[in-house]
Formats: sequence, C-alpha cells, structure tokens
Amino acid sequence: MSLSIKLRIAGLTGLLLSPLAQADFSIPGFELVHTVPVDTALSTDDLRQPGPVWIELFDGAKSRIDIGQFYATDHPGSVMNKVLDHLEAAGKRGVKIRFLLEEKGIKLSDAATLERLRAIPNLTLRVLPYGQLSGGIIHAKYLLVDGKQAFVGSQNFDWRALEHIHETGLRITDETVAGQVQAIFEQDWQAQAALAGKHPVPLPASGQAPARTGNYLVASPQRYNPPGVGDSQLELPRLLGEAKKEVRVQLLDYAPLSYGPDRTRPYYAVIDNAVRAAAARGVSIKLMVSNWNTDPLELPYLKSLAVLPNVEIKIVTLPEAKQGFIPYARVIHSKTMEVDGQVAWVGTSNWLGGYLDNSRNLEVVMRSEAMAKRVGQLHEQLWDGPYAKALDVSADYAPPHPGTR
Repeated sequence: MSLSIKLRIAGLTGLLLSPLAQADFSIPGFELVHTVPVDTALSTDDLRQPGPVWIELFDGAKSRIDIGQFYATDHPGSVMNKVLDHLEAAGKRGVKIRFLLEEKGIKLSDAATLERLRAIPNLTLRVLPYGQLSGGIIHAKYLLVDGKQAFVGSQNFDWRALEHIHETGLRITDETVAGQVQAIFEQDWQAQAALAGKHPVPLPASGQAPARTGNYLVASPQRYNPPGVGDSQLELPRLLGEAKKEVRVQLLDYAPLSYGPDRTRPYYAVIDNAVRAAAARGVSIKLMVSNWNTDPLELPYLKSLAVLPNVEIKIVTLPEAKQGFIPYARVIHSKTMEVDGQVAWVGTSNWLGGYLDNSRNLEVVMRSEAMAKRVGQLHEQLWDGPYAKALDVSADYAPPHPGTR
C-alpha cells in the first residue's frame, strides 16, 4: 500500500459558525483549532473550527497568501466551498496567492477544484515532485498570510477535513514560528522552480542548532530545513526521552515501518525505540490510533507494543455519517502528543517511516502547561468516549473498509 494512498484523508467538522459564537483556546501566539466529525457525540465548544479560521485569515490578507498542501478537493455546499469563495475574493482584491501542491497529490485532487484554483485572479499554482528531492512527498498542511500569521495542522485542503474527520491544528501569530513556516514555504517554492528549470536544488545554509525552549517549529526532512528550524526526526525521540510520568499520543497510524514507492515496508525503529524506552523506565504511554491502523502488516507491531508494561493502546472507530458512506473520511487524523502536562506537540506527521525522514512535514512544539493541558483533554475525551476500544492482543481485526485508504 503506497504512502500516497495511506495519506488520502482529511479533517474537521462542522457548522460554519462566527468566531464570536465560540470562545477560543489560545496561549500568546497560538490558538488551538479543532473540530470533530459531524454526527458524533464528541464536542469541543471552547475551540474554533478551521473553516471560520481560514476564512478569517483570508479575509484579513493585505498583500499575500501562501499555501502548501498535499492535495486539494472540494464538494458542493461544503464548508470548503465557502473557504474557496473567500480565497477567490482575496485574489480579486489584489492579494498575491502562491499555492504549492505535491505532484503525487494531483491524482488525489478533484479536477474541478484544481480548475477553480487556477482561475482565481493573482493565484499561481505550482506542483512540486518532492520525491525528486528526498523520495518523499509534501505531506505538510499549512498556509500563511502576509508572512505574519500561519496555520499548521492535520487538515488537508479537503472538504472532508472540515466536516468529516477528527483533526487538530494551530493558528499561529507568534512572529518567530510564523517566520519559520514562511522560510519552509520559500525553500520549497524555490525548489520547485529549480526542478522545473532542470537546475540543481540548492540546500539551505547551515546554522547553529535551534534552541529547544519556549515554543518552536521542527520540520522534516532535515536536509531541506531552513536555518533555525529543528529536525522532527531528532526532536520527537528527544521529547519522549525527557518524559517522566505520562505521554498521551493520538494518530491516524503508528508502526515501525516505512512505505516506499515499490510497496516494500523496511523496518523503521526511530520512534518505536523511543516509545519502548520510555515505557521501560516507567512512563505511562497512552497511544490512540484509528481503525485504519488495523492493516495486517501493521497490527502485529501494535500488539507487540501493547503487551509491554506501562503501555495502553486504543483503537478509535467513528460512526458513519447520517448521509451514508464517505470514502477517505470518518476517521481520527489528528497528530498530537502531550508530555507530563508540560509539553504539547501538534503536527502533520503520522508516526511511520517515510514521514519524519523523507517527507515534508511540520510540527509545533509548545512548552506550555496550558496548551499541554488542553491537548491532553482532547485526547482524554476520545480515550474515555464511546468510540475508543482497548486493543485486544488476542483478537483478529478486519481490515479497513474498502475505499478508506
């Protein structure tokens, strides 16, 4: 099963409410943005949804909007349709829009949506074959406004990500982190131009290792990170290594495997080793994954982890929407971690090989008790709710429903 198929999913819920209709949760420079799929018993009324946040960002843009995404797809009458209306309005009033799309995401994108994007005034759409750089893809999902604000999260540029998938993201006004996200975009935008012109892609300048204090961005792959942006593949094991009491993790997928273009699955132990080491020294690990993670080749690794002392694993299965089956939806897709009530991690990467080593992904680390507490509560709501069931190491699990990958 290819990495691109594994990644065809989306995100959040809901009704398109006014920002004033909900209280937002934020710390200086960061607002947690979250929705659960419609037609579930879950609720996060204190958090804003991504649709209204994206619209607010686009409406406030004065000079430029930059968007980096895996793929793009809309649906008539959806929240995403309204988002595109406001993106189009920004282009019509003279805002310059740059849209960077992964080449492998073209076949996952809706042709009509791509046609609509290309027709927006002042919008330039570029397609980057990220595999030519590193063997991976652009899996990051982010946007920027005027170089001063950013949004990073698990939400793909997909109507389902705003209504039918459990997602978590961040609106970022922190000047340093927004600047780091902008530097990532500029690096990849220039890489696309170099590849299109059949020129060598310059590597970013080297710099001192960034500080690991406060709130900061890490990204992958490390060799294409601008100066000042840390390495996700290095930072995640470090944070797990620093854990003393408890780690709560929510993901679409977890396995010590890599998904390559030839459909092979070489062993990738970087994250798994760190998780097992934390459990071995007494840290409580509460790992929650989607029912898509019951792939016959992935499930044995989950079971081998679940039998360890201090490790609990739950599988989350969301109910079908009232409107019926929706392919590539009705799943948890958030990528979050909370460590000891002190550190929060919100990002775009699943915990598999091919993500933190070869693909473009962004992760925000916040050393904030307030943010860690709220991210932990998001985890707890699902963990204790009706859709999460403890992994039974002696049970056989049916593979995911056809059309969900």
